[in-house]
Amino acid sequence: MSLSTIILAVLAVSMAGAAPHVLAARELLDAVAVDAAMVSRHEQWMAEHGRTYLDGEEKARRLEVFRANAKLIDSFNAAGENSHRLATNRFADLTDEEFRAARTGLQRPPAAVARAGSGGFRYKNFSLADAAGSVDWRAMGAVTGVKDQGSCGCCWAFSAVAAVEGLTKIRTGRLVSLSEQELVDCDVNGVDEGCDGGLMDNAFQYMARRGGLAAESSYPYRATDGSCRRPGSSAASIQGYEDVPENNEAAMAAAVAHQPVSVGINGGDYVFRFYDSGVLGGSECGTELNHAVTAVGYGTASDGSKYWLMKNSWGASWGESGYVRIRRGVRGEGVCGLAKLASYPV
Repeated sequence: MSLSTIILAVLAVSMAGAAPHVLAARELLDAVAVDAAMVSRHEQWMAEHGRTYLDGEEKARRLEVFRANAKLIDSFNAAGENSHRLATNRFADLTDEEFRAARTGLQRPPAAVARAGSGGFRYKNFSLADAAGSVDWRAMGAVTGVKDQGSCGCCWAFSAVAAVEGLTKIRTGRLVSLSEQELVDCDVNGVDEGCDGGLMDNAFQYMARRGGLAAESSYPYRATDGSCRRPGSSAASIQGYEDVPENNEAAMAAAVAHQPVSVGINGGDYVFRFYDSGVLGGSECGTELNHAVTAVGYGTASDGSKYWLMKNSWGASWGESGYVRIRRGVRGEGVCGLAKLASYPV
């Protein structure tokens, strides 16, 4: 019901003047107040995020999408049953379909070739008892600043690049921001299709075949598919990659203790999309993989919750300054499916 319709209904009831209608009039007035508050909230949100629309029709349509998402977020936070909170972030006026198309992009190959790797897992004999209780590769200077993939479904490229940036720092002592755009433009064979999605393992294969990857400064990100212009030199190189054993968070911890790791995840569900702070651990997040992030550490929260520290590619305004903490030590596929598809460059 639109605001104007509600006001007309209130006036009609008021003019009737009958006592039985008093309660109905109050309910309608309450509805007017609620609707006006949501309109005001949407206006404030637009100003905060610099959002504009083509015309009044589009604005009205986006308001309804915003209203539905805001109610979902408010209900989740009001329940008080979760270890993380949601926020009406800059994605709050997008439908689920629009959001997933623009902001995710993980593609999985057929099961027969999904876990090709090198056939080995170099950390299989590593004991977590010998590892630090917490790891944060940011503190060790092995993580570049949070990036933003924009409206391009190339999360796979950002995840792979962050893992290679970390390995390069660990191996050479140099932290260099590498080019996601080269992968978007040039790594277009098989399941890798630029802004239409891809897979981190294939990105690692491309870097190994080509002999490395360009620096961001020489091949900057444009958030759109483009023509490959293969730069003459590489800023970092790898020999290949290895897969973390599936559904094994202990194995993943062993790998993350040594280097940042690329991780497939469900990033399309609302509990991830609107994540704001805390340790994400609810059952509301499914395990169908559609997004990619990079595990850059792990630790334990003040309430005792064990978590993974994941670097995302939706800008620093999302989540905890661009990062999300996700509950660690869940059997099987892990929260949001994070243990299903992890790999790292070598």
